[in-house]
This record gives sequence, structure tokens and C-alpha cells, in this order.
Amino acid sequence: MAPRFQVKSNMKSLEHELHCHVCKDIVKQPVVLPCQHSVCLMCASEVLVANGYPPPELPPEPNSPASTPNTRSPRQARRPVPKAEQRPIDRVLRSGPHPPSPSMPRSPGYGTYPGRRRKEGPPLVMMFPCVPCGRDVEMGEKGLTDCLRNLTLERIVERYRHTVSLGSVAVMCQFCKPPQALEATKGCADCRANFCNECFKLYHPWGTPRAQHEHILPTLNFRPKVLTCPEHDQEKLQFYCRSCQRLLCPLCKLRRIHTGHKILPVAQAYQALKEKITKEMNYILSNQDTVLAQITQLESAITQTEVNSVSAREQLAQSIRDLTAALAERHASLTQALEVARQKRGEALAAQVAERRGLMEHAGLMAFTQELLKETDQPCFVQASRQTHNRLCKAIENLQHFTLAADPSFRHFQLDVSKELKLLTELNFIQAPFAPVIDTQRTLAYDQLFLCWRLPQDSAPAWHFSVEYRRRGVVPGGASRGGLRGGLAAARWGWQRLDEVSGTSAVIDRLEMDSVYVLRVRGCNKAGYGEYSEEVYLHTPPAPVLNFYLDSRWGLHADRLVVSKEQRCARSVPGLSLLQAADHALTSCHLTSDLLVGDVAITQGRHYWACSVEPGSYLVKVGVGLESKLQEWFHLPQDMASPRYDPDSGHDSGAEDALDSAPPFCFLTMGMGKIYLPQHSNHHHSSHGNRDPIANSNGPSSPTGVTYPLPPRLGVCLDFEKGRVTFYDAHSLRPLWEGHVDCSGPVCPAFCFIGGGALQLQELVANRNADQTPVRRVTIQPRVSNLNNN
Repeated sequence: MAPRFQVKSNMKSLEHELHCHVCKDIVKQPVVLPCQHSVCLMCASEVLVANGYPPPELPPEPNSPASTPNTRSPRQARRPVPKAEQRPIDRVLRSGPHPPSPSMPRSPGYGTYPGRRRKEGPPLVMMFPCVPCGRDVEMGEKGLTDCLRNLTLERIVERYRHTVSLGSVAVMCQFCKPPQALEATKGCADCRANFCNECFKLYHPWGTPRAQHEHILPTLNFRPKVLTCPEHDQEKLQFYCRSCQRLLCPLCKLRRIHTGHKILPVAQAYQALKEKITKEMNYILSNQDTVLAQITQLESAITQTEVNSVSAREQLAQSIRDLTAALAERHASLTQALEVARQKRGEALAAQVAERRGLMEHAGLMAFTQELLKETDQPCFVQASRQTHNRLCKAIENLQHFTLAADPSFRHFQLDVSKELKLLTELNFIQAPFAPVIDTQRTLAYDQLFLCWRLPQDSAPAWHFSVEYRRRGVVPGGASRGGLRGGLAAARWGWQRLDEVSGTSAVIDRLEMDSVYVLRVRGCNKAGYGEYSEEVYLHTPPAPVLNFYLDSRWGLHADRLVVSKEQRCARSVPGLSLLQAADHALTSCHLTSDLLVGDVAITQGRHYWACSVEPGSYLVKVGVGLESKLQEWFHLPQDMASPRYDPDSGHDSGAEDALDSAPPFCFLTMGMGKIYLPQHSNHHHSSHGNRDPIANSNGPSSPTGVTYPLPPRLGVCLDFEKGRVTFYDAHSLRPLWEGHVDCSGPVCPAFCFIGGGALQLQELVANRNADQTPVRRVTIQPRVSNLNNN
């Protein structure tokens, strides 16, 4: 058995868990809010009243035995009736309705009494500001009436008070006279009162029903024996709804709101929850070393925080001193420049004043000129007057065009400090970068994952980025997805990271096929790591990516079909021959098809590739076909109206339909911003798990079908062994349509243009940074053969 001082110490450490978040004291009559936090009943009532809600109707306290006339004893006349202390909430309830005020508006009391009429309006939904949650919790129209008392917490508080000697205050008998009041020795759970031995015998006489009452230790807080339903009086709570996470009575269980919910007997829920809590507690107790290590680390972090805060404060003061010194130095430099300008301008203006004073009648130049005119010797006069004449001409010109020698306004010596003041106003500590914004238009999953992002406009710059990714629904290391250990394993091993990524894009390789990956990114600078971006989900292709180029060796019609230099883009334009044909036919238009194939031939395995069709294209067909049939089609071009070579069906005649043979071609038609998905018979069904394609078939096209908006990229997956072709929306990897193709020989990717259109093959992510044109690959290991070999 543990020593008493150790139990007392453990109970003292429990006090923080027993505090009410409103009054900051140990809880009294705690009630459980819908958010599962507990507060005092009085505190909850006062908070609701303070927020302007009508006073709640609390359940009345049971009366004492002395208040019932038929149970009064002969000694009742000599003993005063115990008066319970009037609580603040009772005063609020007895004060009647409040006059309307801004702090407490008049409320009709919706949902607080039975028989509410419909015309009175909707019920008042109470919102309780929960401090631990930091948000308003919806209480419902009945408010505290629907909240159950936390009897377990009350018992823990009572044990805590007795253990820590907080209950040392004597509980007095409620029926003794005040001068001779004795200390209570018993409490009655049914009467909800405390008695001394004499009063207990008096009010519980032998042979009466009161003698069967349950007596307990004296207490100031009586609790009900069992929890009862707040809506159905005296109904015990015997069930637990796991969907609503609420206790139910047998009548509440029958309500329509719980239809389809998983409802358990309360004993079963008690046992299951007790086992879970016991396992979780044992797990924490078995990892006390980890807890102690983390406490040591946290204490060290607190110490380091104090030290670093002092260092940061010193650095802040030094930075301000540096700014002040720079400002003082700049101030001295600008003051010196201003003083030099003042001296220069003053000297220029002073010289101009002296010059003007020389033009006075009896001073300077004028006096000298008057004396010069007195000279009678002509040669000497001519010799001496030349310079005086020049000075007089210049003086006359200055008089006629007078200007100041220097600007006295100093307008150019005013500082514009608006930008500097704004910078100083916004002067702040360095901040970590904001959460990056992922560019979903450029981000894709192909042969590798390519992730592209950007920082918000107001974000601080980032030195580098950290890219994290994980496979959705899989916890590496073989850990289970559920349970505590599975959650810890997922938190530790779930994410893989690419550190110190420079730039705003990253490439992730060595990923599993046909899997969904979750990606996120965050920036880092001197302030540390910023917030994570929103998570994006990318679906990897269902098969290895096939890299091929458009084959231009089959004698393309140069006037109608143009292939780019990189052999990944093709464009079809109506040529001169089509215009000439249309000039002779006014009632019909004979369209010709231009066939284009890939430079590979597949002989086994599963392969995936993607392409994009220009939305303004007239008609473009994308798919696969037998190499021999494609060569026959190219060398013997047919009218597109002929069903013999209808690429959608690939059937030569009705006899093939009877034999149910796979067609030599399998195409999907796109054009004018739409994609056409034929509706076929259901002889063959898809085997893609739960990702059901929109259309599924291997038979000929029926007159009816469905059209969908053209996806940005179209994916094609060929399973050579099964002879199956599946078309995907390459952006989301959602199956669109599935068909079958004859794989008795080499199969080639094929494209057909009818009218104007353009097509672009998806470039490999690995080749995006290549500067030179990639070398054409003719074969894929031993699986693919060249077209020229057949």
C-alpha cells in the first residue's frame, strides 16, 4: 500500500484537473457541456444570463424531511425548520422577468416550457462560450436542462477534499438549534440533508419508509443516486449512441433521429471505454522514461528561451543603435552639405550686392567713371577707358536682365522620408515564409511527380523549401492504420521529405504505380520553417509510362498534317485538296482522315501514356490499333463514312459481331471541346476495383452515347495480355471509357485527324530540364518492335 504522504502528494497534483474554467476554482455541481468539458452549474447559469439569454430553469432541490407536514415529529415544534442558503441563481430565478435592456433583451422563452405555440417563432438556440474550446458551443433550445451532471467528477472532488484536508470544516447538523448545534455524523442521500445521531433517529423512525433511506457520510454537496434522462422524468440512461456520443434512455432510443445509429448498452460502452482508457493509461505509464526525457527537454527549452530572449533583446538594442548611428552619420553628412551650399550661395549673393553697390552715383564704378571722364588727354583716355566701357556694358545688361546669382529657397534640400518612415513603421522581426500556394495547373503525376508552387505576394522570402509526401492510406513499416500504435507510427513514419529544395518546383521519383500520394510544402528562412501549404492529392499512372514520338516516316500529307521538330506535337489544317473537293460538291462534304501513329509497337505488358487535344479541334481520334491494320488503312485510305474502317468499332462486318472478336482498332473521338463516350453492350465488365468507368464495352458503337467536357489531358492504358484499352482523365486518373482491341500482333498508339485540329503528347517529367532534343527510341526493351520490322 502506498504511504499516506505519497497519496496526498498525488491528490495535490490533481487539483489543476478539478478547476472550473470559468471561476478558476474547484468545480461545484459540474455539468457536462456538449463539447464534453465540465463547468460549475452556477457558473454556466451566470454566463448564459450575462450573455443575454433568459434565466435557465434549473431542477429544484428536494425538500428536507422537516418540510413535509405528514412526517413531522412531536419535537418538530421545538426545532426550527432548516433554511437553505439562498443561492445567486435562485435570486435570479425568483426576480421575475427582466425589463428589456441592451445587455439582456426580452426573450419569449422559446423551448423553456411545455406547450409552446407554433406561431411564437423558432426556438432560441443558446450558445455557450467554452473557454477550453475557444469557441461558442451550441447548447440547444433547452440549454442547461439537456446537460447532465458529472457525478464522477463530483466523487473525485469529494475524495480530493477529504484526502487533502480541504474537507476538515465541520459539517453541522441542519436540524439542531443554532446555540446547541452539533456536528453532523450522517447524511441522508434521499433526504439530501445532514443529521446528528439524535436527529437522524428522530426523522428516520423505525418501521417507517424513511428508515430504509441510504445514509452516507456528511457532505455539503448531495448528488442523485443515478443519472436520469433530462427529457423523460425518472427514466434511467441505459444506452449509449456512438454516433451522437450521448447517453439515451429507452424512450430516447426509439426516436427517429437515432435511426441507423450504432447504439450499445451502457454496460458494454462502459466496458469498452474503460478498456481503452486503461490501455492508453498503461501505454503512457510504460513510457515514463519518454515523458521524463520530454520534460527535461522542455525545461531545457524554457531555459534556452530565457537565454535566447536576452540575446535577442541585446541584438534588438544593437540594431536600434546601429540605425541611430547610421541616422546620426547621415544627419551630419547632410548638414555639412547644407552648410556648404549655404556658404556658396551667400558668397554669390554678397558678390552680387557689392557689384550693385558699385553702381551707385558716388561709389565704386560710377565714381571711377566720373573721374575718368575728366581726362582731357585723348590718347590716354582711349587707352584707359576700354575696360571701363566693357564693365559699363555688362552692368547695363545686368540691370536690364536682373537675376539672383543663387536660389535662396533651398527647395532641393528637403528630405522625402515617406518611404523610410513606412519602412520604419513596418520595422518588425523577421518572419517565416507564409504557406506556399501549389499551382494545380502545372502540378502533375506522370513518369515522376512534378510539384510546382509559389509564395503569396506579402510573404517573406524563403531561402529554401521542404517538400513532404506520403502514400495515402499506407503506413510504412507495417503498422496498422487504426489504434494508438498505428497513429503514432503514422506520425513518425508516414511522411517522407525532400529538404533544402531550391526554386519553386520539385521532382519526386521512385513511386508506386496506381497509388494516391499526398504532398505538401513549406518554406524556410532565418526565422525557421513557415506554415504548410494545403495538401494536394496526385494519382500515379496505373502502368509504366510509355515514352514515344510521332512517326513521320509514313508519308504524311504535308499540305494537311504538320509534325513539330520535337515530334511530340501535330497539327492538321484543311489543305488545298479539301477546298477543291468542297468547290465541286455543294450538297455534301467528303472529309478525309489523316492517320498518325507512334514510333513504337507494343508486343506485351501494360503501358500508359497521355496527350492533350486542342479544344478548338474539329475531330480528333485517340487510341491504339494493330500495326498491320494501321498500315493497310494508311495505304488504302477510305471514306470516313464507310463502316469498314470505323475506328470506334474496328469491325469489318456484321460477321465479326457474331463471332464477338476483338476489333483491330480502339479509339475515342474528341472535338469542339467535347469528348464522346459510346454506350455499348455489357458483354465485358471492367475490373478496376471500385473505380467504375463511365462507359464500358467491346462492341460496336450504338447510336446513343454521352458527351462530356474535354479533359485537359487524356490518358490511355493498354493491357496487351488482356487486349484491353482504358481511357482516363489524366488529371484525376478517373476512368472514362474501356474497350477491347485485337492484340494478336504488335499494337501501336494511333491518332486520327478529321478536319483542323492539334494534338500534343505529354512530355516526360524527366525530360523537362533537357536542353537538347531527345533521341527517338524505337523499341522498349524486348517488348516493342519497330514498325519497319513488320
